This record gives sequence, C-alpha cells and structure tokens, in this order.
Amino acid sequence: MGVEIERKFLVRDLSVVAGLSGTPMRQGYLCVEPERTVRVRLSGTRAFLTVKGVPSDSGASRAEFEYEISARDAGEMLDRLTLRPQIEKIRYRLNAGRLVWEIDVFDGENAGLVVAEVELPSEGMAVILPNWIGEEVTGDPRYYNANLVSHPYREWDKA
Repeated sequence: MGVEIERKFLVRDLSVVAGLSGTPMRQGYLCVEPERTVRVRLSGTRAFLTVKGVPSDSGASRAEFEYEISARDAGEMLDRLTLRPQIEKIRYRLNAGRLVWEIDVFDGENAGLVVAEVELPSEGMAVILPNWIGEEVTGDPRYYNANLVSHPYREWDKA
C-alpha cells in the first residue's frame, strides 16, 4: 500500500516563487467521501488518477494510490464527470536541503490561497521551516483540496 506523509503550511511570502517556473494544474474529484477521495489531475502534459484514504489522527499521513493515465482520458473525465468547481493552481517546486517543497498558488474559486506542502519519509521527522512559511494547516480539513471543491476559499469568512 502506498502512503503519503506530508505537512502543509500557508505561505507568508509569495516572493519565494519569483523566478521559478510553475506547472499549471487542473484537478477534479469523482468522489469526496470521508473514507476516500478519487481525483483526476492534469499536470502540465501529464495526467493522473489518485485514490486517497482516511487521514491519520495528525492529518499528516494517509493511504495513497496514484496511476498515470492519458491526458486525453483525464480531460474527458474533467470535462464530463468531476464535481464543480474544479481546482485550478500553479505548482512550484523548491529544493531546500534534502526536502522538496511544493508551493500551490490557487486560481479560480480558490484564488488568493497559497499553500506549501512537504512530503516526508516519516511523520516524526523534524522539519526546519524556511522563513517564507506561515501557519501550519496540516490536518485542517478546510485546506484539503477535496474540500476546496465544496467550500472554495473565496467563500470563507476571512475576518
């Protein structure tokens, strides 16, 4: 079984992506139940079907199965089968020591949201946080991409 272990943070300083090339992503969900999510993603010219299980108590790990599919099939699923609104974002990758940070700058219904994720080999691994990192939101379901479909960031009360 595949396992995803990641921590998620808000980004306090967007200048961290200045000069980096990002990858446009479009993703939609076929299933968003508490026990599982099924996602279709177009990432540049590549496409993936991903099934994720229930997050751990900390929210940092869960079962994950990901399969590359044709971009054509992904486009058809996104156009015809996925829930709305879809997730639109640009993903930037930044190496920091032995870790790779993925910084997602959301667009569309989630414009204004910027999140950084780092995948880890174990939940207990200590992470030195770069100075551009803000509040940790690991385990906060509001920030799960699957939940941003039914509760887009633009609708949040940010007062």
